[in-house]
Amino acid sequence: MRILLVDDEAELVETLAERLELRGIDADYALSGEEALRLSRENIYDLAVVDMRMPGMSGLDIMKVISGEHPQMRFIFLTGHGSHDDCVAGREAGASAYLMKPVRLSVLLESIQAALDGREVEGDVC
Repeated sequence: MRILLVDDEAELVETLAERLELRGIDADYALSGEEALRLSRENIYDLAVVDMRMPGMSGLDIMKVISGEHPQMRFIFLTGHGSHDDCVAGREAGASAYLMKPVRLSVLLESIQAALDGREVEGDVC
């Protein structure tokens, strides 16, 4: 399993990537939408965990571009500024889950597995 983490909070994505790696999940991270697009064009990912609101490209914009190029990829939004409208927009765009920061690693891992299995995700805030 290979995952792309996209968030402008460097410490958060670095820590998440390390924790996922300790659990046997290959995780890369990007600190901007442009970096995420570059990585998605250079590598094959099963899933992306994307911040909804970032400078430059929004999480929805990133998802639209990447899913257009890699329709098999799954997406989870992880945000600290969530609203019901953002959640609905993310889910309508095809995201498997919409989670709020801070998220317990166990919840994120379950959400990742559920998304890859095509199951409903527990802990979704919509």
